[in-house]
Amino acid sequence: MILQNSISINCIIKSIFLNHKRYGLFSFLIWFLIVLPAQAVELRVAIKKNVNSLKVGSSTVSIVKDGAGNQIGKLEPMSSLAARTKGKAVTINNRIGADELIIEPEANGYVWIGDRWYRGRTHLIRQGDSLTAINHVDLEQYLYSVVGAEAVSTWPIEALKAQAVAARSYALYKRNTQANSIYDVDTTVGTQVYKGLDSEYTTTHEAVNATLGQIMTYNNEVILAAFHSSSGGHTENVEDVWTSPLPYLRAVVDYDHESPVFEWQQIFPVSRIRSLVAGVGNIRGVQPEKMTPYGRVITMKVTGDRGTAMVSGQKLREALDLRSTLFRVATEGNNLRVKGRGFGHGLGLSQWGAYYLAQQGVNYHQILVHYYQNASLTRLE
Repeated sequence: MILQNSISINCIIKSIFLNHKRYGLFSFLIWFLIVLPAQAVELRVAIKKNVNSLKVGSSTVSIVKDGAGNQIGKLEPMSSLAARTKGKAVTINNRIGADELIIEPEANGYVWIGDRWYRGRTHLIRQGDSLTAINHVDLEQYLYSVVGAEAVSTWPIEALKAQAVAARSYALYKRNTQANSIYDVDTTVGTQVYKGLDSEYTTTHEAVNATLGQIMTYNNEVILAAFHSSSGGHTENVEDVWTSPLPYLRAVVDYDHESPVFEWQQIFPVSRIRSLVAGVGNIRGVQPEKMTPYGRVITMKVTGDRGTAMVSGQKLREALDLRSTLFRVATEGNNLRVKGRGFGHGLGLSQWGAYYLAQQGVNYHQILVHYYQNASLTRLE
């Protein structure tokens, strides 16, 4: 991967073009080839993992190939067919079978996987007795869907552009650091939400196309461009929430006060957390024992009439299905009243913060360098 600053590259091209007699045509051609965009990046997205069977198809006639790339059949358009494992093979409607199957639609058609349409092609792989379906899709086309699934399509275009750059950077970071032999990312919030054509909109196409190939980098490496819905007023330093410090995931003031989850509260029966603090008896108090500098709970002390116990803020969040770890708990008889702020881990780009800043006329580049401190907006070549 070659990362180049688009402004400096344009200057180089202009300089060589204006001085082509001095440098010679051959030199100009060499430089021209260097700065031409590389072949499109293909992403492998796990749509379904370890299932017994699933429906597949395509919107146009599609070619079916085996794992070696040999054509072994064709599928008629708009047919819903059952893919499953059979012995050591993957089959479609029990007639086309091989160790692996690849469905490639003709004429820029779409593929059907499970219950949605997707761009690109389908790769069916047998894993033991189960089936995994991978969507091989161009990175930019993948982002048409991700931006619509992760953000709100009617938001200001500068906020959607910021989301597009963050999502592109995040996908490439995951592809470079955590991909396995089968896929690069899946479709869950653990990586990025991806819903195929269901979450594509005119505005998400516009945002992706306007930022084509743009990523956030630090020291010429794509960054871990973490993002979340709303921080509750201030983002966090990464080492206070996850593990190692990173120079670009630093705590900054957020502008998410218009978020519907900027402040929230919920009431739960005490029984929801008893399994986490067995042995303390009747719970009398729940107080933070250790917090991040901006108030997220790292460890919570639970006091009962028989003793005390420590529980992590993340485990408490999961047990109560809370929006974030930026919360406080009050006991009210047999109930817990939880008041909190924000939604998500509070690292990197705040989507509601980006929304507000874009409304105020701040452009996507300014939004990105605010939330990703010390990082640069770079064009992927």
